Amino acid sequence: MAAITEHWPVLFQEAVAALNIEPGSRCVDGTFGRGGHSGAILELLGPQGALLAIDKDPDAVAFGRERFGGDPRFHIEQGSFGMLKRFTDSRGWSGEVSGLLLDLGVSSPQLDRPERGFSFMAEGPLDMRMDNSAGVTAAGWLAGAEKGEIIQVLKEYGEERFARRIATAIVDARALQPIDTTARLAEIISGAVPVREKGKHPATRSFQAIRIHINRELEDLRECLDQALEVLAVGGRMVVISFHSLEDRIVKRFIRKHSLGDRFPPGVPVTQAELCPRLRGIGKARRASPEEIRNNPRARSAVLRVAERLA
Repeated sequence: MAAITEHWPVLFQEAVAALNIEPGSRCVDGTFGRGGHSGAILELLGPQGALLAIDKDPDAVAFGRERFGGDPRFHIEQGSFGMLKRFTDSRGWSGEVSGLLLDLGVSSPQLDRPERGFSFMAEGPLDMRMDNSAGVTAAGWLAGAEKGEIIQVLKEYGEERFARRIATAIVDARALQPIDTTARLAEIISGAVPVREKGKHPATRSFQAIRIHINRELEDLRECLDQALEVLAVGGRMVVISFHSLEDRIVKRFIRKHSLGDRFPPGVPVTQAELCPRLRGIGKARRASPEEIRNNPRARSAVLRVAERLA
């Protein structure tokens, strides 16, 4: 496979292999990033195959057009993978997609650029938008959100046990001075958290929670999964890599629900075929190897799940 620009995606070989790509496949990379997966998919496709890439980030879309724009099999759209069916409908692909890949969360290029505001490791504007051309920034949301809303976001999306203390500190601090940089927010959170977890910055959970909220990440995931049932061909594969327990829980429950099929009252005599399951889970959840985790610490939380459409 060709060299991956800038970063190797986590569980890269496993994800591409799980798509089970044939030369004439129509595939969707719902999280283009910097094109690592897309490049590998294009190598496996023949002249009659095609790939649709999707990304919210205008920089990622521009990069994709520059890198693969000369390949007539490659198409890219700016938007959320929650718009999956809209993009496949426009090409007449719905019900014909052989492989759908989602590599969830923030991309390494976004994390590594301080001006995007995703990371507390370097000072930058408090932005956090995956599409930095539209929508409310993290700074804008924190400036106007009610204390109760901040608590809810930190609890629900960050599973932060000190959510109330952090939210109180944010509300008190913004009354004195706007919270408009990553460094200032990280400092406020650090001062509010009374206990330190070994090897984890105290702002980790809060930054993650705010990012998920700003970008509607879990809502987009649920919408995409529902649409996948209509977009995938029979025998088509869906491959999802998640980095957050909430994401993985959504994917796991979705696959389980549609693998069980229709619900009937207890005692009704029906066969497995009569339940009309729409998905089949392929293998067990996969995690990164110890070697990959050593080379890329971000891989330690990655979980890969695969499902195949049955009907």
